[in-house]
Amino acid sequence: MTRLEQLFNGQLPRLVMFDLDGTLIDSVPDLAAAVDDMLLQLGRETAGVSRVRNWVGNGSRVLVRRALAGQLEHDGVDETQAQEALALFMRAYAGGHELTTVYPGVRECLDWLRARDVPLAIITNKPSEFIEPLLEEKGLSGYFQWLVGGDTLPQQKPDPAALFWVMDKAGVLPEQSLFIGDSRNDVRAAKAAGVACVALSYGYNHGEPIAEESPAMVLDDLRELVASAQGLG
Repeated sequence: MTRLEQLFNGQLPRLVMFDLDGTLIDSVPDLAAAVDDMLLQLGRETAGVSRVRNWVGNGSRVLVRRALAGQLEHDGVDETQAQEALALFMRAYAGGHELTTVYPGVRECLDWLRARDVPLAIITNKPSEFIEPLLEEKGLSGYFQWLVGGDTLPQQKPDPAALFWVMDKAGVLPEQSLFIGDSRNDVRAAKAAGVACVALSYGYNHGEPIAEESPAMVLDDLRELVASAQGLG
């Protein structure tokens, strides 16, 4: 029996929802390049990959504000300046995603779930305009029946609204669903929706161990979720 089936009393879930950045793909190098491009255009010093890695997870608007503040807390950032900076960032990030990579084990896990007709969805705080082109570019298109971006609904994670929206579309209950993510926003959204959450240790959680959020399970590789059935160790 796989770890996935153990979570659901020997059965498969009827819906698996995934976060995107930090869960399926490592997008920080491209996000950092766009942030640095934005900062240079504003006459500021660049931030670099390591700092941006701790700032991502709450959508582009918050990422830009954190870059302007130079830290996680960004309450003092001027809103007019933030809007100008956001436009520069969006233009820079739309230029390409050559540095973004798919994490090891992702395709194997997605193939396993698709082969068993488990419906899949993505719920991310990333602007929706980037999701499909990015999935296509990285060879991950076609797996997901529903794509929810940070601007699809009025609320973003950690609000559970997107999880409820997808579950309603899929016609499944929270206890039949799984959410897989890498950050506290993912775990908290899942808990608020009454959905089991598997967390990945390698993602973006503002420098804090994701185990501190007490998800149902913490994995280092998505293949571990389906390992026994695939014969992967």
